[in-house]
Amino acid sequence: MISVNFILPDGQKITTSAIPGQSLLEVAWQNQLPIEGTCSGTMACSTCHLFVDSHWGSRLKKPHEEELAMLDLAVGVTEWSRLGCQIKLTDELDGITVVLPGD
Repeated sequence: MISVNFILPDGQKITTSAIPGQSLLEVAWQNQLPIEGTCSGTMACSTCHLFVDSHWGSRLKKPHEEELAMLDLAVGVTEWSRLGCQIKLTDELDGITVVLPGD
């Protein structure tokens, strides 16, 4: 199991468990966390936008151009912005921390 830390918009930290291969979006949904994912993970929207903690962001593969194009539609994008549907969890990401943006 992989440990995933979600920081909610109000600052609350929720630690969950995930299976390798799951996306951050799937894990958030399983734990009823406030992330939309309108397109159900097909990368046709930006509603699963989240911020990867900078410590972990450098460990991820660079986003594809398609992901960057979808992030252009999101509000408040930073260098650590990613789409939760595009981050597949691996054992190397055990303990990852991500922040869910507020409204």
